[in-house]
Amino acid sequence: MRRVQYERQGGPEVLEIGEVDPPHAGPGEVRVQVRTAGLNPLDAKIFSGAPTAQKHEVYFPSGNGNDFAGVVDEVGSGVTGLRLGDVVLGGLLRQAQAEAVVVPADRVVVKPDELSLEQAGALDIVARTAWASVASLDLGVQDTVLVSAAAGGVGVVAAQLARRAGATVIGTASEGNHEFLRSLGVIPVAYGPGVAERVHAAAATPVTAVLDNHGRETVQAGLDLGVPTARINSIADYAAVRDLGVAGVGASRAGASELAVVADLVGSAAVRLPVEAVYPIERVQEAYRHLASGHLRGKIVLAVG
Repeated sequence: MRRVQYERQGGPEVLEIGEVDPPHAGPGEVRVQVRTAGLNPLDAKIFSGAPTAQKHEVYFPSGNGNDFAGVVDEVGSGVTGLRLGDVVLGGLLRQAQAEAVVVPADRVVVKPDELSLEQAGALDIVARTAWASVASLDLGVQDTVLVSAAAGGVGVVAAQLARRAGATVIGTASEGNHEFLRSLGVIPVAYGPGVAERVHAAAATPVTAVLDNHGRETVQAGLDLGVPTARINSIADYAAVRDLGVAGVGASRAGASELAVVADLVGSAAVRLPVEAVYPIERVQEAYRHLASGHLRGKIVLAVG
């Protein structure tokens, strides 16, 4: 079968389409014929060897990607609740961008009928990260929360989940995404120098929480606005988690049940997840260059099969 792989770390130029023997489902596992596979910044950090991803040990040649959606075509012994032909979504780190993946059956969920394959293939990390980060702050109607990169993959879902919890949401984004954020009920502000002052001006009440999906600029803005470190959660600034004591709750704190809830919300359009672009798997390098360019609205997806 074909898969995206790399034999050395570097930029998108290291990614290639290789051929490997297809895997087979063992006890408690299913094999999924992958149809779509989403891109995440984490993938690029791992294949580039970025310091923030060095905890993920890499062997060469390595597969790539985490998020996928596709059709179950093998069911291992002991698996209940899944059948041949089920369309499912889930995640498998460094393996998802391939024509087939084998995954523990409890790591995938059945795709809601209304959810597109493109959205389903882009959802695993986004859904679990957004859910866990929002839940970690116990947001409610008393809160005004700053969400950075609010038009991006994690940010756009987190902003909407925070709104559903009753919070007022202020989101940083590029100017081209401001009207989109307004359509979600999010108050948009431009990122960059002076962001704390712009957030303060936009907020009718003091900011009480921060969901950082961008980096130190957002964490510092939260501190400048008087938000306690316990109510700042960053998935983008590991140094701030280590050195400043802000929280660092991410995808590992949510599982398949939370993924299923968000999948239903996106499928019913109660939560919107835009797909910025879909690339054929052969153009994977171009897809990651697009991801690195920033200013995205939602997710980028590979069409695999």
